[in-house]
Amino acid sequence: MPKPDYVIQAKGLKKSYGSNEVLKGIDLKVERGTMLALLGPNGAGKTTTVRILSTLLKADAGSVMVEGFDVAKDADKVRSVIGLTGQSAAVDELLTGRENMVMMGRLYRLTKQSAKDRAEELLEEFDLLKAANRPAKTYSGGMRRRLDLAVSLIATPPVIFLDEPTTGLDPRSRLAMWDIIKKLMANGTTILLTTQYLEEADQLADQIIVIDGGRVIAEGTATELKSRVGKDRLELGFKDAKALQAATEALGKEVVDTNEKEQSATIIITNTNKDVRHVLDLLTAAKITLVSMAVHKPTLDDVFLSLTGKQTPSKKAGDK
Repeated sequence: MPKPDYVIQAKGLKKSYGSNEVLKGIDLKVERGTMLALLGPNGAGKTTTVRILSTLLKADAGSVMVEGFDVAKDADKVRSVIGLTGQSAAVDELLTGRENMVMMGRLYRLTKQSAKDRAEELLEEFDLLKAANRPAKTYSGGMRRRLDLAVSLIATPPVIFLDEPTTGLDPRSRLAMWDIIKKLMANGTTILLTTQYLEEADQLADQIIVIDGGRVIAEGTATELKSRVGKDRLELGFKDAKALQAATEALGKEVVDTNEKEQSATIIITNTNKDVRHVLDLLTAAKITLVSMAVHKPTLDDVFLSLTGKQTPSKKAGDK
């Protein structure tokens, strides 16, 4: 029997906790060997969706198929083909890294030797060999997250659910985790990712779904979503308030915003070469000197704010 093109399929997922309707009919599909990123503000239903897809929670309505298995009817078969990394490291802190790996391998019914061999392979791949004999409680945050992901891969599952895998990591550890995830994708693993870091989805995901209030409000590639927000912006910097005022007068209605503190002006552009040349010609004619100039394309942060009316969680937390 051929495997389905869509490794993960969910239709009409609904879930309520009492009177709180968390999911109001979520539909999603993930093609084989690709990554789908699930974005949304806190409380949008991302983790609830992942818990349903990974058999940890029952939906009130709707259906889910993973690798051709029905989550509600064939939960054991679904668990045999998935790995799950949650928002906090699900490892035994009293055991060493190696012991955690071997224990999980045995739980997946690997032979003792196979579990040891697979543990060594993953410890090396995740740069944990030097710390393999130390208790997990002595690991840094980044090391714990790598160990957690390594544990979820002990049985080489073809499908991985990553629920905010880099939350709380410093930038260096986050980039290291991105490299690991990219290797998984290169090897054909199908991944569903939830994240509060939009640059993470931008860098890694083939497709993105934005949910808010328990519903899908947008989907597409990062490029497609960015194109919905607006056009490129040309940011012009000037040496003082007088130069900024003169530039604003020279450029007229083309200026959509000014920042007196930064002594800058913003212009929306549609054709980078043509529009930038036109602006420079106007400034040259008015004998106004630029201090700086940069073209900014829409970001996923812009998409998030436009679609939900809210800042991203990482921005609220002060993440740079």
